[in-house]
Amino acid sequence: MKFVLAPDKFKGSLTGFEFCDVVEEGILTVLPEAEILKVPLADGGDGTIDILDYHLHGERMVVTVKDPLFRPVQASYLFIASTQTAFIEMAEASGMKLLSPDDQNCFYTSTYGTGELILDAIKKGAKNIILGIGGSATNDGGIGMASALGIKFLDREVNEVIPIGKNMSEIEKIENTLALKNLNQITFKVACDVTNPLYGENGAAHVYAAQKGANANEISLLDKGLKNMANLFKDQFDIDIQSVKGAGAAGGLGAGASVLLNAQLISGIDLIKELIGFDYKIRNADWLITGEGKLDLQTLSGKTIQGVLSSSKKYNIPVAAFCGSISLSPKELHKVGISYAASIVEKAESLEDAMMNSSKYLKKISTAFVKSLY
Repeated sequence: MKFVLAPDKFKGSLTGFEFCDVVEEGILTVLPEAEILKVPLADGGDGTIDILDYHLHGERMVVTVKDPLFRPVQASYLFIASTQTAFIEMAEASGMKLLSPDDQNCFYTSTYGTGELILDAIKKGAKNIILGIGGSATNDGGIGMASALGIKFLDREVNEVIPIGKNMSEIEKIENTLALKNLNQITFKVACDVTNPLYGENGAAHVYAAQKGANANEISLLDKGLKNMANLFKDQFDIDIQSVKGAGAAGGLGAGASVLLNAQLISGIDLIKELIGFDYKIRNADWLITGEGKLDLQTLSGKTIQGVLSSSKKYNIPVAAFCGSISLSPKELHKVGISYAASIVEKAESLEDAMMNSSKYLKKISTAFVKSLY
C-alpha cells in the first residue's frame, strides 16, 4: 500500500518534515511493508523556502538588506541556477518576525528590503523570480520594494518620498525611467492566497493593518494612500488594479508587483505543487495524508489542504487529514472530499498538552488510521 504524506506545518509545534517522520513511524508500526513518499508542502508563506529547498535542492543566498524599519538584517533566498529561478520570501526582509511588538506598525514600515533581495537575485542571473508574500509587516503598496529597484515615487514638489505606508498619499507621480533596464526581461510570479482588493472595506488596510500595529486613524490614512496608488496606477499605466483579486495581499505588495513588475498573482499552493511536480508524484497512491494546524472553512480557500484535495480528485485518491484541531463537521469533511479526519486536540488533555506533545498524539492518530483500513 502506498501512502503519500503531504502536510503543511503546524505553526508553533511541528514542521512539515517532522509531520512526515512521525506519520511514517506510525504507519510502519502497523504496516512495515508500506510504501511511503514524503512530499511536505507550503502555500507560499513562512517556511516555503525550506520546502522548495528540500524538493529542488537550490542554493541559499545570504544578503544584508534593510528590515521593515531600514535597519540592516541578514536575509536569505533560494537560487536554483539550472532554471535561473529565485524564490524569495518577503518575510525574510520585510516580515513581522523581524520586529519587536513595540516596533510593529505598518504605518511606518517598508518593503524596501524585499526589493533588495530581488535586486541581488537579478544580479546573480535570475530570470524567473517567485515571491512568497506571507508574514509581512508592511502596508506600503509595494513602493519600498519598487524603490530598491530604481523606481521613484515623487511628491508635489517632485521630491522622492520615503517609501513607507504613511507616505503613499503624498505621491503624485511614479517615475520608472531609471529603473533596472532588464526588469521587463524577468518573469515575476507572486504566491498569493488571499483575494482582497487593494483598498476599501475589504482592502489591505482595513482587513490586515490592525494586526500589523496600526490604529484606527492610521488605518484610515493607509487606505487613503492605497486608493491614491490605485488612481496613479490607472492614470499612468492604464491598469485598474482595484479589480485584480489579491492586489491587497501583503499590504498591497500584490498590487505594486502586478503593476510595476508585471507580476502574475497566483495561488501559492498551486504554484508550489507545479514547481515540485506534485501531481506526478501522487499517481498510483492508495492514500494521500495531509494536515496543518487548524482545519476550518478558511483552510478551504487556497490553503495547502485545499491544494491536496484538488489534486486527489484528479486521480480519485482518498484523503486523510491529521490536524491540530478540526472545526468542520463530519458531513462538511465528506462534502469537501476528506475521507478520514482526526485531530490532536481530541486526543490531548489540554491545548498546552496538544502543543507540547503533538508528535506523540500524531503517531497515535497514524497507527489508528492504518488499523481502521483493515
